[in-house]
Amino acid sequence: MARPARLSVGVVSTGRVGSVLGAALTRAGHTVVAASGVSDASVRRAEKLLPGVPLLPPDEVARRADLVLLALPDDALGPMTAGLAKTGALRAGQIVVHTSGAHGIGILSPATELGALPLALHPVLTFTGREEDLERLATCGVGVTAAEGDEAAWNVGEALTVEMGAEPVRIPEASRPLYHAALAHGANHLITLVADSVELLRAGGVRHAERLLAPLLSAALDNVLRHGDRALTGPVARGDAGTVAKHLAVLADEAPDVAATYATLARRTADRATAAGLLGADAAAELHELLDNGRETP
Repeated sequence: MARPARLSVGVVSTGRVGSVLGAALTRAGHTVVAASGVSDASVRRAEKLLPGVPLLPPDEVARRADLVLLALPDDALGPMTAGLAKTGALRAGQIVVHTSGAHGIGILSPATELGALPLALHPVLTFTGREEDLERLATCGVGVTAAEGDEAAWNVGEALTVEMGAEPVRIPEASRPLYHAALAHGANHLITLVADSVELLRAGGVRHAERLLAPLLSAALDNVLRHGDRALTGPVARGDAGTVAKHLAVLADEAPDVAATYATLARRTADRATAAGLLGADAAAELHELLDNGRETP
């Protein structure tokens, strides 16, 4: 894969993602010439990860750069791109990259219309904004989106990703919303699920709930990534309606806010177990009756 020429990079802004990717590009031989950061935390991250880089307003950052890295929240990306284009901070020949998972390159249309090369590079990683993230990049994939049919643009995005130490994965523009929904469903809801489980154990007087859960959850995650639905276990997958009924009853009494989530996930688990051939149709129907109506079938 061809390596991009050495680039002057402008980072807008030095949040957890921007500061780390700026440092990764520096490590790859590019030069971060300017960055923007307003909050105290952003300034501290820049001092740590981008030492000596001047902190300037976003339009000045973009004017100085061959590669403009927009590491912004989803809702701020469109207005910032439009504003930079309107003020003349973007130009033909620049590479304009954003790191949002929710957007493809359409959000960069004001830059594209000026002749810039638009890229979406979304690292599939939870960032801390600290130096260890640079090493963690080597374990993650980056969702790369470029203009359909522009193989040179795809190659630039993939080469930048490899230079930062990560693995590029092509995500077509039309697939971007589903891609991001899948990642959010898996990662964000997993955190909610685990946090609920920890709280339930603590409410039951269990000490060191995190230590108790860690091996179980680690094994479950490893098994599903290796074996898919064949990794399903537990009372729903086995069709143990009596046990599920007890779970529903105790959750209704002790944690009613969790009970609805349990029932929803149990329905989905029953459907997946049935499709995988782990759960028979009769047992699945009994579970659905129980989960829908809160009682076992006679």
